[in-house]
Amino acid sequence: MGPNGSTMLEPLRQGLPPIDPAAVSSSASCALPARYEAVRGARQFTKSTLGQWDLSDRFDDVALVVSELVTNALRHALPADTPRETRQSQDPPVRLHLMRWTSRLVCAVRDPSHDSPGASGDSEDASFPDPSGGAESGRGLFLVDSFSDSWGWHPLAGSLQGKVVWALFRLG
Repeated sequence: MGPNGSTMLEPLRQGLPPIDPAAVSSSASCALPARYEAVRGARQFTKSTLGQWDLSDRFDDVALVVSELVTNALRHALPADTPRETRQSQDPPVRLHLMRWTSRLVCAVRDPSHDSPGASGDSEDASFPDPSGGAESGRGLFLVDSFSDSWGWHPLAGSLQGKVVWALFRLG
């Protein structure tokens, strides 16, 4: 895991709400292996990055959203035959991006699936499979919606395959 240049993040900005990409003040990215322990690594990366950006006061909400987005990517967006061994794979299939503008922070998780988040199931609103909150799982996107200022997703084009699910936080 580690920071990555803004060139890598350019395709991710294409599907975000209107924000001047030239005005990004900071960005960081980390690759996540195809195992559930990666969620903890994503939270640690988020904590470190927000600390460097003097945004530690936003950690709780941002970490919850990052945890949900990464968990969804690992659980629902990876092909069933994706190896989940404990060693680092050569080409991690999930990537976390954090981008900071003066007044906004965006968390984006890239995964190899083209399917819409929450598309499984036959409910009327697939993004929120159980609006009553009674299910044991399926509340992740509801939490993302509740704790971020907005969220969305878009398919990737060009050499990058899959999609990006993003959440935006307004900064005070």
